[in-house]
Amino acid sequence: MAAVKLVTFEVATPLGPVERLGALRGGRIVDLNLAAEFLYKAEDRARPAERAAFFVPPDLLGLLDGGDEALGEARRALDALTGEPAGPNGERVVWGEGEVRLKAPLPRPRSLRDFFAFEDHAKAGAARRKEPLQKEWYDQPVFYKGNPREVYGPGDELVWPAFTRRLDFEFEIAAVVGRPGRDVAVENAARHIAGYTIMNDCSARDVQKNEMVCRMGPAKGKDFATVLGPWLVTADEWPGKIPELKVRVNGTEWSRSDGVQPYWGFPVMLSHASQGETLLPGDLLGSGTYHKGCGLDQDRWLKPGDVLELDAGPLGVLTNKVGAPRGAAHLKYNRDGSYAS
Repeated sequence: MAAVKLVTFEVATPLGPVERLGALRGGRIVDLNLAAEFLYKAEDRARPAERAAFFVPPDLLGLLDGGDEALGEARRALDALTGEPAGPNGERVVWGEGEVRLKAPLPRPRSLRDFFAFEDHAKAGAARRKEPLQKEWYDQPVFYKGNPREVYGPGDELVWPAFTRRLDFEFEIAAVVGRPGRDVAVENAARHIAGYTIMNDCSARDVQKNEMVCRMGPAKGKDFATVLGPWLVTADEWPGKIPELKVRVNGTEWSRSDGVQPYWGFPVMLSHASQGETLLPGDLLGSGTYHKGCGLDQDRWLKPGDVLELDAGPLGVLTNKVGAPRGAAHLKYNRDGSYAS
């Protein structure tokens, strides 16, 4: 599917909000499932609505499960659509970007693996601990498994759990797996990537620190929120390397990557993750952040009400406002389960 940015967007219906799969084209969002239905009607195919639901489902995970055939049909439907026709029951097929709410392009990943692939960031962490970067870091691309159920999108409030006083972000790029694979060779791994999106690996740094001291985690220090968006750039539109990344808070630039690339590339990360286990379409692989792509590297911290912008050039700008702390404030317990003071 060439030169396509895929989005998940929300439209209002009499039964409540509904998520749909779309493609950005000329500043407009095309509903790919309805576009496919129009295509099959024009081709005089039997049962066009059912055929469209099968070949071009209205969600990204369903489209990825359909493999190359589904992506090809979505491409044909997008190319064939002209004007702004209405659906069979008056549904809109084309929307302005400001008329709908963009969600995370992949709202429900099948799994989430987040790597630690930037050498400069890894070295900075070791320096804070007053130790050299472990030699084992250079043996393989290490990762932790995150929580695929707490995924947020562009414009959503950045969740601040009340149990942390050090809410942080990590500016990353994530690859979305597009085809199943097990024991994938590095030279074949790029063919298993459907596309790329911006990822914010939200972090409760004080909680994360405690977990790592105990040689476990990260877990609660990360699991409360991961933000994706604003769109998924398909792999054939990928520029071949991570573009320059810029962090802005309340309009002020906090950092830029100056084009630094991860020590471990996405094909190596995907190949490593697939050894001895099967990756599936919709699995998510985060890159980790570059040095100063987070507040921790700068000893600079977010505050409630801040507006965070993660700018990845052709991959878009992921914008979120930081919310106020909410929820339970306790993560320290006595042995009997009561809260520790």
